Amino acid sequence: MITHPRTEELVEAVARWIDTIRPALAPRDAFLARVAVNVLGVVQRELTLGPAAEADAVERMSGLLGHGGGHAELTAELCAKLQAGELDAQTPGLLAALRANAQGQVAIDQPNYSSAR
Repeated sequence: MITHPRTEELVEAVARWIDTIRPALAPRDAFLARVAVNVLGVVQRELTLGPAAEADAVERMSGLLGHGGGHAELTAELCAKLQAGELDAQTPGLLAALRANAQGQVAIDQPNYSSAR
């Protein structure tokens, strides 16, 4: 049975190909190729880690706000409550939730940052 490659596998294949030709490129093009490989890494991690990170964030925000909803709506409501002073550093679980949400995003965007480990 032949199965088609998944999207994240295609992204990884393109990144590897760019990396193989990068040493033969002129310095400016080699730099841009390196940037492209990094971007493809973010895309690959978003495809593989993003859904779970978002689901975890939704669960944490739902717990803080007392109801469910979508990621964008919960994020907007949480931000509004923080700006209005309805939630602050004294709110139980708030700082832990914000830290965990940020770590989930950093693990996708910049996994080599020490705070992402």
